[in-house]
Amino acid sequence: MRAAGRRRATESLASDRRPPPPTPTNTADPWQYLSTPVPGRDSDASFCSSRPSNASIGRPSAAFPNTSDKSYQLASIRTINAYLASLSLPFSLKPPLPSAKDITETLKFLLHRLGFSAQKLDEDLVLKVLKALKCPLKLNKSALKAPGTPHAWPNLLAVILWAVQIVKYNDHLLNSPSSFEDNSMFKYTANSYLSYIRGDDQAVDALDEEFMRELREERDKIEENVKAVEGNVNELEVKLESLKKGPSQKEALEQEKALLEKDVTKFHMIIEQLDGHMLEVQKKIEEKEKELEVKVAERKRICDENEELKRTIEEQGINARDAERMKRELQAVEREKEDAEASRNGWEEKIWELDSEIGHKFKELEWLAIECNQAIRRLKLGIGFQYQLNAKGSTPGDVLGSDYKSILKPALTSFAEEIKASSVEKLEELISLRQQSGENAAKIEEKRNRISAFQSYIDEVSAHIH
Repeated sequence: MRAAGRRRATESLASDRRPPPPTPTNTADPWQYLSTPVPGRDSDASFCSSRPSNASIGRPSAAFPNTSDKSYQLASIRTINAYLASLSLPFSLKPPLPSAKDITETLKFLLHRLGFSAQKLDEDLVLKVLKALKCPLKLNKSALKAPGTPHAWPNLLAVILWAVQIVKYNDHLLNSPSSFEDNSMFKYTANSYLSYIRGDDQAVDALDEEFMRELREERDKIEENVKAVEGNVNELEVKLESLKKGPSQKEALEQEKALLEKDVTKFHMIIEQLDGHMLEVQKKIEEKEKELEVKVAERKRICDENEELKRTIEEQGINARDAERMKRELQAVEREKEDAEASRNGWEEKIWELDSEIGHKFKELEWLAIECNQAIRRLKLGIGFQYQLNAKGSTPGDVLGSDYKSILKPALTSFAEEIKASSVEKLEELISLRQQSGENAAKIEEKRNRISAFQSYIDEVSAHIH
């Protein structure tokens, strides 16, 4: 019965279960990371552990790296320093031969990371730790007592690199969770084999049902996720089509860039115009300054002349008769000044009246010019002439334009001649039409007479018949 139950369990899972994968074996050679270190990269310590490896037992000495090789030493020092720098430690190994203090601090730190804390580096403790960890390298006490010597440094460097790889691998194990904790397939396979080995067919069937139920639930969830993803894909496709149909962001930015470049060009043109205006203003200011200097010099000259006149007058003796004469002359000058101001005001008023009258006349001329232009268009002279008044003109020719005599007058003359010729033709036609009208009237009168004669004859015949 137990065998039959096991067969049923096997048959029920034949289509849904695959045989478990074989247990992986670690056949990697940890010495390959010691013999060929990669320059500029941390060495991979994932293949080293504190447990002894069967692959390293009985290895011949030819597989050991050449610790005296300079390139190997430099690569090893770079790997160790990279690890120390990742932890922000204040010490490091300086090539080609570090100091004994740095080597001692590095060994103490590595022992502390391996779980062996010591305030002082003890040679016996180091050797015991290396022996406990199955270190493949041999190290004597003399190398630990004098770590900074050239003959002891190569072998000690290889031991430090090996310890760094062990520590990095331990850190990797602590930081990375187990890959089988969240693997439901692995748990199911392990529990199924355990129940199979115990011969518990019911547990196997229950485990199969539970696992299949979980698979169906996971399948349903995946299908829902797939549907949601398909909906998102459709939405994104619609959005993509709309983006393809409409202008892209690059094109919109290019259009905005073109508009901004046009604005910048306009700004540059405005700035150039302002610069030109500033130059003109500066020139005007310089001219005004020159005029001001001239006026200041003239004022100074006039002041000097007045002072000279005052001194001359003061030096001269003035009697009452001269003072009276000067007073009368001054009054006469003031009267002349008042008369000149009055006449100037009168002339200004006349100028204003003339300006207003000229403005009215100019407006009337504008209306007349518009009417003349409309009449010229109605006449269809075919010369393309239009009156354009010039408000700044000083003569009638300047105001009306000097080309109206040379263009409009010949056209009007030719138009008048054409009108005269056409009027003569119309008159001759009128005379001929009048003659034809007289002849037609005589014919009509004759026909009327004949009709009246016929009517009288008809009347007589009708009377005779009655």
